Amino acid sequence: MAKTPTGKNTSGRGQRDLTVKVKTARGRTLSSTRWLQRQLNDPYVKRAQIEGYRGRAAFKIMELDDKYRFLVPGARVVDLGCAPGGWAQVAVPRVNALGEKSGKAIGRIIGVDLQEVEPLAGAEFHQLDFMDEGADDQVKDWLGGKADVVMSDMAASSSGHKQTDHLRIMSLCEAAAYFAFDVLEDGGTFVAKVLAGGAEGELQKLLKQKFKAVANVKPPSSRADSSEKFVVATGFRG
Repeated sequence: MAKTPTGKNTSGRGQRDLTVKVKTARGRTLSSTRWLQRQLNDPYVKRAQIEGYRGRAAFKIMELDDKYRFLVPGARVVDLGCAPGGWAQVAVPRVNALGEKSGKAIGRIIGVDLQEVEPLAGAEFHQLDFMDEGADDQVKDWLGGKADVVMSDMAASSSGHKQTDHLRIMSLCEAAAYFAFDVLEDGGTFVAKVLAGGAEGELQKLLKQKFKAVANVKPPSSRADSSEKFVVATGFRG
């Protein structure tokens, strides 16, 4: 049994809590320190690094698609607020964007974001504000027609005020929904991140008018202490 120079038993050392601790550095707020510590200890962050995904959010769309099966070979996908590209990264093989699945239809992925996004084989990224006049027509032109899926993992910049942040993200989600109404093919799917907080009722009502089925889901990879959830609306009525 191993002992330290002082003679103390160290056999249980491997069972100790290995949680990474982050010291508060000068100039770093307590909230940012907590965020950094949470990131360093998040199993999905570590898994994303190991498996080569651009972020932990990749597992959210993976889990949603495993359940609802909207990223099928041949699907034409629009990814709103696509940076850093994790959702598109998951979609590429599933819609067969690279044509690697012999005998299967080849899909298309168009990602748009306000910022430039690192290129990804099988996806096309464009700098565009989807709320600009004519953005829907521009996307359909890039896509070569209407989309089968519009997905959004967008979140407004945090203000630190819970209610304000909730209203901001709901506003973004509603804008994404109206964009989807313009570009989706009949029978299409809309997937978007929302925050629980009381203002999502109108969005739910709107989506239920436009889609055959609307589900609210919190995938396993979504942090338990987060108020985020995802709406999955299927069967667009056109």
